[in-house]
Amino acid sequence: MRENPEAIKSICILGGGTAGWMAASALAHKLQSLPVSVTLIESEEIGTVGVGEATLPHIRSFNAALNIDEVTFMKATEATFKLGIEFCNWGRIGDRYIHPFGDYGTPIDGIPFYQYWLRLKQMGEAGRLDTYAYPIAIAEANRFRHPASDPAQIESTFGYAYQFDAGRYAAFLRRFAEGHGVIRREGKVVDCQLNPDNGHVAALTLDNGVVIEADLFVDCSGFRGLLIEQALKTGYDDWSQWLPCNRAVAVPTESRGGLTPFTRATALEAGWQWRIPLQHRTGNGHVYCSSFISDEAAHARLLGNLDAPTLADPRQLYFTTGRRRQFWNRNVVAIGLAAGFLEPLESTSIHLIQEGITELLQIFPDKHFRQSDIDEYNRRMGVNFERVRDFLLLHYVATQRDDTEMWRYFRNMTLPDSLEEKIQAWLTRAHLIRYEFGVFLPPSWVAVMLGQNLIPRHYDPRVDRLSSDEVRRAGDALKHRVSAAAAATPDHGAYIRKMGAASDTGPLLAKGA
Repeated sequence: MRENPEAIKSICILGGGTAGWMAASALAHKLQSLPVSVTLIESEEIGTVGVGEATLPHIRSFNAALNIDEVTFMKATEATFKLGIEFCNWGRIGDRYIHPFGDYGTPIDGIPFYQYWLRLKQMGEAGRLDTYAYPIAIAEANRFRHPASDPAQIESTFGYAYQFDAGRYAAFLRRFAEGHGVIRREGKVVDCQLNPDNGHVAALTLDNGVVIEADLFVDCSGFRGLLIEQALKTGYDDWSQWLPCNRAVAVPTESRGGLTPFTRATALEAGWQWRIPLQHRTGNGHVYCSSFISDEAAHARLLGNLDAPTLADPRQLYFTTGRRRQFWNRNVVAIGLAAGFLEPLESTSIHLIQEGITELLQIFPDKHFRQSDIDEYNRRMGVNFERVRDFLLLHYVATQRDDTEMWRYFRNMTLPDSLEEKIQAWLTRAHLIRYEFGVFLPPSWVAVMLGQNLIPRHYDPRVDRLSSDEVRRAGDALKHRVSAAAAATPDHGAYIRKMGAASDTGPLLAKGA
């Protein structure tokens, strides 16, 4: 291989946790054919946030790209399968729906089925939208199977993600990364040296006196943004005007009852509560806005709303929603909480880490650090953050609730133009504006809009090519296919045991004995 004097020879990742070890694993694996060293600095004394336990289906492609075996990964991280998120009390108190990782039925003549459902609704003959979606039917019955490979089968119309222990995932990836040559350095950074000629980070000095130099630095230091913000003064765009929740309290509980293959998000008076079932425990938390509720009241609201005994003391978290003005500045790329934070309502935290890593690998620099590459990376990541922001905000503003100060705040909000345009196109004729970038595809927007009672005035006129009887028969046939397929789908916990993914410590193994 010909030596390139301008090639990156050394990478330093500051911070461990999920972001740091995901970055280390991917960089070491993808760059293993190149003469590039990867060093990760972390301190046992500095904790990680580590409450991001629910994921999106894209995590499967990340694991697959590293050739990680699914069974091995699930056993190591106490993972369960995830078919979507159940939302309770968002549109109105008492409402509930599931945002599935899949579609509602199958298209008819190339037109999505939800358009036919809107016509059935106008006819007064539509069942609950969820009854037409196979992934929702099996989620509600605590069932699971891998998607069918035959696209003609209703069992092929979904994807899936995982719910896992983020701390154990970081430890799992640490073993993977170190097995691929990543060097871990224990210590705290006490000094950051900048190159006086170009302002790049040149070296980091640790509290044990070790100095680490590198060509490229990846900042995974969490909210502190030790390099991207404290050293390079990049700046932060505060999005609190749209997403004002700024605190969370988290607590684990015992695993009780059926092992649900979905995450739950329940809207409360001043925020919302999460429930994430793992094999060995259930993760719980209350995301809230301190302008509308005190810390003491938020803690009490969470603890009074649990379905099992706690396993640890509640843990308090503080954050400001938003993003760095530049994710990549000079020779520093911020990933994870150092890049920005959006509340975990749709389990996007780990996905945005994955996006940051993927985009870095696609636009991997040399020592010139061309501004055009940096600008393109910042543009792509900026769009990703903004699309997620809009989707999260949709949950708060597509509501009929006005029972508390927080919900009245959202009812009177001026929306970002990008979201307002999307909502108006939907309300006019159920049209969904497609994005070039953005994690959430049309079925996700359909799930939230219809699930929270945003009913369009009109449907796609092409639906009228079918008679009322034909539309009715198509809807009935789909419901029958969904219910029959769901009845034949295995129990979620039993499926995990059968495939050998039950952990060595969780209760699933004992149940299968």
